[in-house]
Amino acid sequence: MNSAFCVKLATMSWLLSFLIILIDTTTIALLQFCGPNVINHFFCDYPLILELSCSDVFVVQLEVIFLSLPVLFVPFAIILVSYICILQVILKISSITGKHKAFSTCSSHLTSVSVFYITLFCIYVLPTGQLLSTSKLLSLFYTVGTPLINPIIYSLRNKDIKESFRKLMNRTWPPCKT
Repeated sequence: MNSAFCVKLATMSWLLSFLIILIDTTTIALLQFCGPNVINHFFCDYPLILELSCSDVFVVQLEVIFLSLPVLFVPFAIILVSYICILQVILKISSITGKHKAFSTCSSHLTSVSVFYITLFCIYVLPTGQLLSTSKLLSLFYTVGTPLINPIIYSLRNKDIKESFRKLMNRTWPPCKT
């Protein structure tokens, strides 16, 4: 990895992301909308916009599925394969302490990735007949909650943070004396 390759990867990521969003936005803009234009949600997510359309949205749904495959599943597959390789290496470590340290290091990232992908799966893959309040909560969690808990997940491995958290908890909820 050198800086030129890093710049190429970042540029390709930005360009592909922009292109995919441009295609989705253009296709949705070509739909006909009639009737109410109010969305009962925190933000304008594409399934909610498609519900407002009086046009046939089948092609748009196919397009979104087709375009989301490389965006969601390729990184997920790379992460999955990476963790399978890491697990194989960890299992070869002979000392229990070494295994514990290795699992501890990986668990933060795995927790963060799992929370993100599970909420995305629940929102976009499960049937759309779910309750609106559940959909709102899950959307809020993956857009605000996941980035909010990432620093907490990663910093809980730090001994100073753990000690400060323990002191805060003891100050907030002192132990009961009988």
